[in-house]
Amino acid sequence: MRKGLVFGLVALAVTAGSSLSAWAAPAGAAESAPGLRKPADFDSITDEQQRSAALFLEAGKVIQSPRCLNCHPSGDRPSQGDQMRPHQPLVLRGADGHGTSAMRCVNCHQAQNNDSARLPGHPKWGMAPLSMGWHGKSLHDICEQMKDTKRNGGMTPEQIVHHVSEDTLVGWAWKPDASRTPAPGTQKEFGALIAAWVRTGQFCPE
Repeated sequence: MRKGLVFGLVALAVTAGSSLSAWAAPAGAAESAPGLRKPADFDSITDEQQRSAALFLEAGKVIQSPRCLNCHPSGDRPSQGDQMRPHQPLVLRGADGHGTSAMRCVNCHQAQNNDSARLPGHPKWGMAPLSMGWHGKSLHDICEQMKDTKRNGGMTPEQIVHHVSEDTLVGWAWKPDASRTPAPGTQKEFGALIAAWVRTGQFCPE
């Protein structure tokens, strides 16, 4: 599950006359996100360890954006919106990260965004594994999690690069619904930064 998850919203609106405005992002929330620097912009850093850490620090602009943190909570409840509010109504991770038996993500989140209802969507909509919870953690700690095969789903460095560069669920961060600010830069730029971080030894910022 990610930001903006609103389980039962449609049913609530019909049965209780609720207004969608209760979950609406504030005016001006959907703005253009800043860009990302390219790996070549860090070539002047001659120390490879420092360059690697600097590359991850730049990638951290995406990692620590609401588009990522909302679905990487450190607990069982996702957050939503650019303000990363606790998800309303209350929904929980469940055994597979796709909600409990009574409140599945797909109950409201379909295969694509529903801009009229301000509901984000993707065929694989769900929460990141608890072992990859990022919310409230430093970028250094997140970096250590990402390269720890015991916590990253057993992914090799090459698989991490492929995941962040090609996975369409990750790519949703740059194609959110109209009420949400996209992640900085592009998925291609983000993937290039992570690939360069891997090539330079996967060192983490302090």
